[in-house]
Amino acid sequence: MWTPFAQGTGYFGDPAQPFMLNFRVDDLDALLAQLRAAGVWVDEQREDGEYGRFGWIRDPEDHRVELWQPLG
Repeated sequence: MWTPFAQGTGYFGDPAQPFMLNFRVDDLDALLAQLRAAGVWVDEQREDGEYGRFGWIRDPEDHRVELWQPLG
């Protein structure tokens, strides 16, 4: 799924970041723990909402990446 955001959105974390990848995952907590153990920067913030659970990491080039665990 491709979803556009308004130009200049703050959702990506850095105004200079023109896009953000979003990956659907089965177990957000387990994956974030595994990534943290591998040395990946993991944002401590989590979001639980009507569409599921969200967490964020940064890739090796310091781009914010969203991980999404759908409900159910």
